[in-house]
Amino acid sequence: MKRKQYSVEQIVAALKQAELGMPVADLIRQLGISEQTYYRWKRLYAGLESNQVRELKQLQDENARLKKLVAELSLDKAILQDIAIKNVWSAPALQGERCRSDACQFA
Repeated sequence: MKRKQYSVEQIVAALKQAELGMPVADLIRQLGISEQTYYRWKRLYAGLESNQVRELKQLQDENARLKKLVAELSLDKAILQDIAIKNVWSAPALQGERCRSDACQFA
């Protein structure tokens, strides 16, 4: 069965019709959607205007992009920390040189 794609404006208009008194059963039959889809739309978009829904979608997209960026940076940080730890343990001669300086004598 072919799936219909409704724009945000169409969804908001359909919810407005239901708010104005159109029976839900008639509305979902007219749109060709399930009752579950109608109530999902109602949960997501009830009480919003078209421009507010568009802004909400843009914010959700930006939030997803930022979450992906944070995940990538966290992974980069973990990799760099692993490399730094391995370098510290693999270079004991450098640690000995640091302790021979005047600053280590006072510590």
